[in-house]
Amino acid sequence: MKLVPRYERLQLQVHRFPSLDPSAIETCIAMLRLSNELTGAYEAHFSRHGLSQGRFVVLVQLFLAEDAGGTLSPAEIAELASCSRATMTGLLDTLEKDGLVSRVDHPEDRRMYSVHLTERGRDLMQGMLPDHYRRTAALMAHLSHDERDTLRALLAKVSAGVPALRDP
Repeated sequence: MKLVPRYERLQLQVHRFPSLDPSAIETCIAMLRLSNELTGAYEAHFSRHGLSQGRFVVLVQLFLAEDAGGTLSPAEIAELASCSRATMTGLLDTLEKDGLVSRVDHPEDRRMYSVHLTERGRDLMQGMLPDHYRRTAALMAHLSHDERDTLRALLAKVSAGVPALRDP
């Protein structure tokens, strides 16, 4: 049997599944492929620095907060990282064990504390960020500023549709 292009194979299924939209499926497959490529590329990039994406997100949020003269609580970092507080606790535990962050008790409320970069964590970020920013710029170099704006707007529209796939 001759291998028919995916779009044409999907078109053949429309009579059986009237809600099938070949263009939507093709676009979704392209996004999934890109997502997998980006995940692999970021894993390789972060591993060169001994980090995971989650650990990097925590460290960069702390670095940015420090530059702005502030500190962050675990709950604030979890919100900025779009992860659960339980996940954040695990990330902070390993980052603290590795000497990259420290937890400082709140002066008035013993139940609260803030998270700070250690000198080692700060040095890691200062050494890594120039390479990270250069690689990110190279990733996006094929797009003009207007195309990047359009891509962000389109991705926001796709993101608005995620509940249609996720929710019952």
